[in-house]
Amino acid sequence: MLSAMAARGKMRTIICITTLVLSTGMAFATGGIWCSVDDAAVKFQVDAGVTTGMGGPTFNFRGDLEIKARPDGDQLQKTTFENSNLTQYWLDNKELRLNIYREQEVSKTYSSVELTILTRARDEGVYDGEYKLAVYDSRDDTDSDGKTSDLTGKISCGAE
Repeated sequence: MLSAMAARGKMRTIICITTLVLSTGMAFATGGIWCSVDDAAVKFQVDAGVTTGMGGPTFNFRGDLEIKARPDGDQLQKTTFENSNLTQYWLDNKELRLNIYREQEVSKTYSSVELTILTRARDEGVYDGEYKLAVYDSRDDTDSDGKTSDLTGKISCGAE
């Protein structure tokens, strides 16, 4: 009876060590993506961690956007992005694509910013392309349709 318990104890130890080693290996299987722009219209930085397994989900997505043409104090001038704002993304050896959306309540109406990043690989881990920023401002709404402003520009991103 005692030797059977000892054998089970050794087996549990082996299973625990194996699980620990495998989970540690998975923790190292991560990388990241990042994109930044500072042009005449906007300044922004977005980045996230990316796992290399299980379909490559992102984690810790965050970003800051400043629309330079908006007046100081305007609620749409600066926007902070977090995990829930990354609505879609695609990353492979050929392309990096991100779609980021944030809706805000401004003066009891809803406004939004949607940032779309479309890039192609230039070199390993380097992606160049365009960003498109659509800003919907419901405060400028005279016909109940609101007003959308579109901004575009060049962008460079990285991935590892």
